[in-house]
Amino acid sequence: MKAFLVGLIFLLAVMILGVVGILLFPLLFVLAWIFRAIIMFVLVIVAVWLLGKFIIFVWEAMRKEYPPNG
Repeated sequence: MKAFLVGLIFLLAVMILGVVGILLFPLLFVLAWIFRAIIMFVLVIVAVWLLGKFIIFVWEAMRKEYPPNG
């Protein structure tokens, strides 16, 4: 009788977790889209920062190579 009760409780717990998982699926789907948007935003910010660093590097190199007359 004890084994039957343990098995029944286990099946009930699996069923409850399955229902919770099904109910949370839309939330997880939306969170995945939000996470993807945040990652894209961060990558764009990093790309702009790297472009600025490259431009400053090239500008300084040109100033050292070709100093202004004066």
